[in-house]
Amino acid sequence: MADPAPLWTALVLPCALALVAWATASVDARSAAPGREVLRLLVQQRRLTRAADLPLVRLGTTLLPVAAVLAAVVLPFGFRPVSDLPDGIVWFNAMEALAWAAVWLTGWGPNSTLSLIGGYRFLAQGLAYELPHMLAITTAALGAESLRVGAVVDAQSGLWFAVWMPVAFGIYLLSALAMAFWGPFGQPVGTDVAGGAAAELSGVDRLVFLGGRWLLLVVAAAFAVPLFLGGGQGPLLPGWAWTVLKTAAVLGGLLWVRRRVPTVRTERYVELAWVVLTPLAVAQALVVAVVVLGR
Repeated sequence: MADPAPLWTALVLPCALALVAWATASVDARSAAPGREVLRLLVQQRRLTRAADLPLVRLGTTLLPVAAVLAAVVLPFGFRPVSDLPDGIVWFNAMEALAWAAVWLTGWGPNSTLSLIGGYRFLAQGLAYELPHMLAITTAALGAESLRVGAVVDAQSGLWFAVWMPVAFGIYLLSALAMAFWGPFGQPVGTDVAGGAAAELSGVDRLVFLGGRWLLLVVAAAFAVPLFLGGGQGPLLPGWAWTVLKTAAVLGGLLWVRRRVPTVRTERYVELAWVVLTPLAVAQALVVAVVVLGR
């Protein structure tokens, strides 16, 4: 691994890709003018519910983008992360748990039944996706025999993990969508009668919360690159260019799923996660363990 990258790279790549992805996805969303929507939220007066816990609401809305940025600290921009922690994969998963808590606090804080239902939906969804998600990223660490993200990238110099760990790769992408409550897993911020965890948010609070959701999606897509797609490895182009291209490809696939796959009811995803995804993730980890022990 080269010297650590400057701190600003942990924010620039996710923010730039999030901006592009948001502008692209907004074409078929309720607002076809994302810039206008940002301006509207910036000048919109905050509305308050009766007996709302305002510090809790502020904490939840700001914690979501903060958790996404902190998770990006261990992402290699090419081959240079801001901090190549010896347990970087554990750090990334811990920041995801922090984002999970942020959504729950956002739903709880307004003292509203509708937002509380959205928070509970995400709590149930989080319990379902977290175990297969954790097993998927642990499988990549097992293949590299290290929890350091840089070591995982180095271990793929001959063959990407996505090629011989396809089940873990697929489970990671699926759980990344659920983690960012995106596409078919968007019930925590759904547009049904409950309205989701952000139902009572308005103005800057809503802008920060939804911006954090975008950052979370981009960071989750970007982390698939060092875990399963060889990081910045590739011919001709420099490492940072391959990182951007691979991240954009993964993000484009996740955005495509949003347009093509309908929303999955929370209880059905919980059943899928516990009955199908978790056993598959365990089986994939066992296969990788056998291969590693046989080296």
